[in-house]
Amino acid sequence: MSTPATIFTGTGRRKTSTARVRITEGSGKLTVNGRNFESYFSHDNFAKQAYAPLLTVDMREKIDVTANVAGGGVAGQAGAVAHGIARALQKMNTELRPALKKAGHIRRDPREKERKKAGQPGARKRFQFSKR
Repeated sequence: MSTPATIFTGTGRRKTSTARVRITEGSGKLTVNGRNFESYFSHDNFAKQAYAPLLTVDMREKIDVTANVAGGGVAGQAGAVAHGIARALQKMNTELRPALKKAGHIRRDPREKERKKAGQPGARKRFQFSKR
């Protein structure tokens, strides 16, 4: 029996999406909810956004990523996975933090949907004004 690989975890969030990410040293296998990145993230840009922290630190072919994502849409989930990967990489090797921070991967994107206000049709939209 082989020795178990060390697993590093990170939680990433964006909009209403939450990603639980586990990274291990390996051959560059990337999976999200049991499917590979390219098939899960419908558009290629979302897949690239999700593994961007690995490209920043040149570890795309050295790390295996397994992510469980829930909530939100495809764009939010891709951002959440990227945030989780960055946090897990930081736990794995603290020397990677400056490069990840400079590229903007460590900081959580704080933008959330604004709530609808009472007496209005939306968060900012107003009902049509009638002078007479």
